[in-house]
Amino acid sequence: MTTTSTTALDPQRVQRRTVFLLSSAQLLSGVGNGATLSIGSLLAVDLSGSEAWAGSITTVLTLAAAIAALPLARLAESRGRRVGLVTGLVAAMVGALLIIASVMGQSFVLLLLGAAFLGLGTAANLQARFAAVDLAEPEHRGRSLSTVVWAITIGAVAGPNLIQPGAVVGAALGLPPIAGPFVFSAAGLFLAAALLFVGLRPDPLLLSRRLVSEADGNGGAGAQPVRGTIRSGLRAVRASPRALLALAAVVAAHGVMVAVMSMTPLHLQQLVGGSHEGHHGGATDSTDALVVIGLTISLHIAGMFALSPLWGWLTDKAGRLQTIAMGHGLLLVAVFIAGFGQREPVLVTAGLVLLGLGWSAATIAGSTLLAESVAPDERVTVQGVSDTLMGGAGAIGGATSGLLLAWIGYQGLNVASSILAAAVLALTAVTAVRGRSAEAQDRTTDSPAV
Repeated sequence: MTTTSTTALDPQRVQRRTVFLLSSAQLLSGVGNGATLSIGSLLAVDLSGSEAWAGSITTVLTLAAAIAALPLARLAESRGRRVGLVTGLVAAMVGALLIIASVMGQSFVLLLLGAAFLGLGTAANLQARFAAVDLAEPEHRGRSLSTVVWAITIGAVAGPNLIQPGAVVGAALGLPPIAGPFVFSAAGLFLAAALLFVGLRPDPLLLSRRLVSEADGNGGAGAQPVRGTIRSGLRAVRASPRALLALAAVVAAHGVMVAVMSMTPLHLQQLVGGSHEGHHGGATDSTDALVVIGLTISLHIAGMFALSPLWGWLTDKAGRLQTIAMGHGLLLVAVFIAGFGQREPVLVTAGLVLLGLGWSAATIAGSTLLAESVAPDERVTVQGVSDTLMGGAGAIGGATSGLLLAWIGYQGLNVASSILAAAVLALTAVTAVRGRSAEAQDRTTDSPAV
């Protein structure tokens, strides 16, 4: 694009269109994650024949998202947000089709492979929130980011409740009933990828770079993208205490959320449906348990996304640190309600809702703070590193949650998870105190001598 055509654009009009397109794509792609989260652990037990593999789907999905985050960020850095996001969504569509094939062929290996490809879609959805702030004004960053996060609500909440409609669709297509929801997932992911491929022009990241370059008098040429690495991203984060807090907030919140959420379907299946011998006639056949699980995960996902605009507004108005503290405070309350109320499905569900709310507040405020706490030329790399570490925390949480469930039970799993949230609250308090001390010192230094 030439300098003339760039200056003819209205950045705020492009920003509004970008947020609308990203939000629409999030809505469509949310069905895929919703279906996987609600029945993935049940499929894993059914196809593997062992409850020890219950957390494998969440682990593989989050680990794949972690591994893909930085390569997708590099792709966005060199080719723009559109190419990076579409690549992740197309891979996720392939993952949904592989899960359908795994059910038809009763293949646990194909199930894991499908979850891995779906993880690339998770990485793309996470990076969409950063694409929403490429052109946003500083005072509206939290709102723009939260709008895109919120948009996934309808699709994500619908996903766990597509078990019965999916069974009807599956039967019509000659598929096993439990494979049906993933037909909706594949269709939603295809539509999301097509929407961004056609509509996300001009690219928000590339346009923002051109605008900055023109403002600096470079005629829109700009610098060549730097190949980011985890090491360079962490170096940039360590240079800023606020960036370090932001990274800790989003990583810890994701680890706590995945650890507790991934084992809740199995806990509810045993609580509502009763323990079962073997996997045939057990995990996938208890209709009552599936309904309770679907409702609980739907409400949990609603907590993750439905109030995102509120957290975005609080992030902009009350402050980044204050909203991070609210989020991790909610996480603490959530794990204690779910853990100590483990015998009551209603209390477990209430805990999962609060878990989603805490994750949402911490992620939105933390992501906003991270985006503005590092230099512009380091921002995309740091965002990729953030998503990599979030995925890694989720993978560790998913992998260890099954072991913790077997070792110390569902209550113990929740109590153990509370340690991370408490640590971030302490770090938030320390960062706030240091920030106020630095401001007071600056005012003292700048004041004239009497």
